[in-house]
Amino acid sequence: MAHLKKAAQLLELARNRGLMLATAESCTGGLIAGAITEVAGSSDVFDRGYVTYSNAAKVQMLGVDPLTLQAHGAVSEDIAREMAAGALKNSDAGLAVSVTGIAGPGGSEHKPEGRVCFGLAKPGQPARSETVEFGAIGRSEVRQATVSHALDLLIKELF
Repeated sequence: MAHLKKAAQLLELARNRGLMLATAESCTGGLIAGAITEVAGSSDVFDRGYVTYSNAAKVQMLGVDPLTLQAHGAVSEDIAREMAAGALKNSDAGLAVSVTGIAGPGGSEHKPEGRVCFGLAKPGQPARSETVEFGAIGRSEVRQATVSHALDLLIKELF
């Protein structure tokens, strides 16, 4: 797996800090959790992953506010922050990452293909977010780039 080295580094950093990890994924459909759990021994660091592809799942599983969805849409930094905060709240993790985006094909003028919003949440701090425009590079490529970026965000947070 292409992300194995990054995932192994992430797990070592989290293990050294005594932190559990959680993921909340939409456009990647569990690929981030899959990359992390591809590493043998990940169970002592990876707590859980949520795949919340539908808006209803985001609300039911992560506590995303339906009004935020209505106001900003699923692909927004607001939702990414709420997803990360929900994953943190509903787990034993000390660090959670979330992703929501448009892998393609398709998109719109306001939310183009390849736009992915990332969220990061830690206890006692407001969740943070950022948006990356990967462009119309193809569905699989957007998803793989999203996994790579999410792992990078987690590693950077633990360094």
